[in-house]
Amino acid sequence: MTIMKVLIVRFSSIGDIVLTTPVIRAVAQQTDLEVHFLTKARFASVLNHNPYIIKIYTIENDLNEVLTHLKKEQYSYLIDLHKNLRSFRLRWALGIPAYDFPKNNMEKWLLVHFKVNKLPESHIVDRYFRAVTGLGVKNDEKGLDYFLGPEDQVDVPDFFKKDSYLVFVLGAAHFTKQIPVPLFKKIISKLTEPILLIGGPDQREAGENIAGSFPNQVKNYAGQLTIGQSAFLLSNARAVLTPDTGMMHIVAAFSRPAVVIWGNTTPVLGMYPYQTDHENMEVEHLPCRPCDKIGKKQCPKGHFKCMNAQSAENILSALKRKM
Repeated sequence: MTIMKVLIVRFSSIGDIVLTTPVIRAVAQQTDLEVHFLTKARFASVLNHNPYIIKIYTIENDLNEVLTHLKKEQYSYLIDLHKNLRSFRLRWALGIPAYDFPKNNMEKWLLVHFKVNKLPESHIVDRYFRAVTGLGVKNDEKGLDYFLGPEDQVDVPDFFKKDSYLVFVLGAAHFTKQIPVPLFKKIISKLTEPILLIGGPDQREAGENIAGSFPNQVKNYAGQLTIGQSAFLLSNARAVLTPDTGMMHIVAAFSRPAVVIWGNTTPVLGMYPYQTDHENMEVEHLPCRPCDKIGKKQCPKGHFKCMNAQSAENILSALKRKM
């Protein structure tokens, strides 16, 4: 009996790949198709333990790295959840039926450049499911997935017991999404709960700065953990404070309560925590916001009010409601 296979494509990023997991699960459970996935190598670990994926293909930079292998698989369908020039090239090269979703690029452009909101009131996950309606697949409404492995376990000090500690996410790929260190310190100074800090290598110095100001309350893990290990800490957190970043979506996969501080981006773009208890903190009525649909290296206006004008008191109140 011939096994029919489907290739799901999303090249980046951590958060975007986590957001594809409801589609992966639904296709695997609602069809007879064997699910394969193609992404960039540095993000593949997000899916390493996903039981619904039979095979993961990765590239560093170019499709030619795997194109010969993909052609040999003889896929029946391609589900394009990236929808860019690279994925269109793949569709052409494989020559098989392909399905995609409404990316709403024009609507995003209008919002960023003219502050005119024509975006549909729908989450990106729900738009992803538009790509698989032709296969008879429906959203099972079970939320996001993240599967941990034994290598993801982290031994934390006894002070940081499961469901007692908070996690503060320092990391964001773009400066205009990052929560300023003074704001973190102002929030922590009003809390007594133990706090773990996570983030990438670029946030290690900021983490040491913050933890050094609260040595008996805060432990810094920024720059010291894998994605999976950070996910493990999130999975056991009492509540999480995070900017708009990939970790925000991993929080949602574990259904942990979250307070999200939005800088230059906005939940209107449809990338807020999916099907989990969360509260959005935004500086309202800023005429420059959103300045980009993703993020920037620096504030175009120089004032960074979308973060610097955030209310520590309002954030604290939201955190306490989530604990």
